[in-house]
Amino acid sequence: MKALWNIGEKAPSIKAKAWFPEVNKIKEFNLSDYSGKWVIMTFYPGDFTFVCATDIEAFMASYEEFRKNGAEIIAISTDSVYSHKAWSDSSPRVKESKIPLIEDFNKRISIDYGFLNEESGASRRGTVIVDPDGNIQYVSIHNDALGKDVDHVYTSFMGLKYVRDTKTEEGHVCAIPANWRLGKRTLDIDIVNDIGKL
Repeated sequence: MKALWNIGEKAPSIKAKAWFPEVNKIKEFNLSDYSGKWVIMTFYPGDFTFVCATDIEAFMASYEEFRKNGAEIIAISTDSVYSHKAWSDSSPRVKESKIPLIEDFNKRISIDYGFLNEESGASRRGTVIVDPDGNIQYVSIHNDALGKDVDHVYTSFMGLKYVRDTKTEEGHVCAIPANWRLGKRTLDIDIVNDIGKL
């Protein structure tokens, strides 16, 4: 499934029903309501599955750190909002979650973001990071049997946030080196004089 966007372009709009466990309600979700915030989208194949519940649990373990740094987390699958509610009510791992579960029953979101598995009709497992301007800055899609490394997602988010928030001199670029971790040195690259030095 080919995505309809490129990195740095506007994220496709999302308007759908969602289960908001924090308020115990089904409400309309609109991505435009999150303008000015980072949005971490966790796509997963289906409710009532084993690895998917661990993804939600792992994101919840870092939930407050994401929010403290200006990011909201949402979860998306091709299940109905009623399935989301039932899963949230019954799963030991999911029932403590505050993460909104977005309905993609008509598969529109998964198609727009390039996540639809056309053989199964479900969403593939992966992550999207959208910046406060509504532009896509990170996409990861991988084998459904592989749960997400939320520490990696958080580090990637904080790296992207650092690059966005850092002012550089004219002719310089701020960049994040491979295997970077919070607190480690970033790169302030002079795009003319640093050629061949790194």
